[in-house]
Amino acid sequence: MPPVLNLKPEEVDTKEKRSKYTVSVIGCGQKGISYANAFAEVGFSVICTDADPTVMKKVAKGKTPNSQLRDEANLKNHINSGQIGVSNDRKEAVSQSDVILIAIGAKVDEQKKTDYAQIVSACKQVGSALHQGMLVIYGGIAGIGFIDGAVKETLENTSGLKVGKDFGLAYNPLLTLEAAIADLELKVAAADPASLNAASIILKTITKKVREINDIKTAETATLFTVAKQDANRALANELSVFCENSNTDYFKVLKFLDLNDPSFWPTIVEEEHRNEAYLLLDSAENLNAKLRLPTLARQINENMVKHAVNLTQDALRSGGKPLRRAKIAVLGTANPTTATGVFVKMIEQKGAKPNLYDPVSKMGPQDWRVVKTSLNEAVEGTDCIVILTGQEEFKKLNLKKLKALMKAPAVIVDLIGIFEPKKVEAEGFIYLGLGRGADKK
Repeated sequence: MPPVLNLKPEEVDTKEKRSKYTVSVIGCGQKGISYANAFAEVGFSVICTDADPTVMKKVAKGKTPNSQLRDEANLKNHINSGQIGVSNDRKEAVSQSDVILIAIGAKVDEQKKTDYAQIVSACKQVGSALHQGMLVIYGGIAGIGFIDGAVKETLENTSGLKVGKDFGLAYNPLLTLEAAIADLELKVAAADPASLNAASIILKTITKKVREINDIKTAETATLFTVAKQDANRALANELSVFCENSNTDYFKVLKFLDLNDPSFWPTIVEEEHRNEAYLLLDSAENLNAKLRLPTLARQINENMVKHAVNLTQDALRSGGKPLRRAKIAVLGTANPTTATGVFVKMIEQKGAKPNLYDPVSKMGPQDWRVVKTSLNEAVEGTDCIVILTGQEEFKKLNLKKLKALMKAPAVIVDLIGIFEPKKVEAEGFIYLGLGRGADKK
């Protein structure tokens, strides 16, 4: 079996040939599990490893709270078949592997500063077990200069080996997981031809759409610019939706009139998808002593939308003659305390409200977070208000008549994603307020 750094396409062109190679995936969040499933599906032996023992216990049972349901079903099948193994020992996993895919993203602390500590720690462990001919792919999103700087230096210093000569190093930024990896275009960058060629061959086994570039810094910059563009679009949409509320205009009717059926121009409270990545660009700008006024403002606007959601909820309850304080509120969103839903729950609790949270796709239960309810009916029963923060399919098909019968009168709905027509909700006897929906709130 040849070293992966010198790999040729014909050496991995069948499942049987790929079964001789092992891929270690470091980091078992949604992105890591998606990669693990993709490599297992095409025949590679896969080892999953994560620094969190609790995560590893769940993965060993084919479960993970942060992934799509399709990913969890595939994971369970691959675990049961032995195609994916689990290891708590990163060094041992690396030493047994040919390809290492690091799927750990940067964190952002309370001061909005980027924290790369977990990634650097993983690179040290990988470097200490690297051997000749291996390929390392960083699959997180990196700040400008991070791959050729901290990642490369850490791997080389801990291994005593050189990138491009002894082992390969590539960057594969993956911004979206709305579809399976097999249906996505994967971009790959590397500073040397050998690393780029090896990474491209490996990634072409899990998708036929691979785009190459021989400049890592360009790839880092382009990825962060993509995030900045999405953030700016969302900020503009959020600003205009609030304007429509104040001018008694329906934002969604405006979009329909303009034929703007573009999700990137829909207003939303839930801005956490690329929150950390947005701060990577701002952090890089600060390090370069460069000012990025528009991306900075966009981030502030999007983060402040949670406060706006609280104000809308308060206004809606007031329309029904109820105060926010002591109101029971069913929150339909994401069962994770670190998301915008989690921030919303915390903020209304601080104002004296009593939230019940329901997330149909999460495995998190009351034992993980006390406000979480196990069913929609349990979350809604006896509440004054329903607040919809995310667009899961179940929320788009709510039986309003049934829910109203479970609630206290007058029943209130606050729609923060624009899934309901206001008149239809009001016809069912609800008081309605929505993000971007102009209404008389006096």
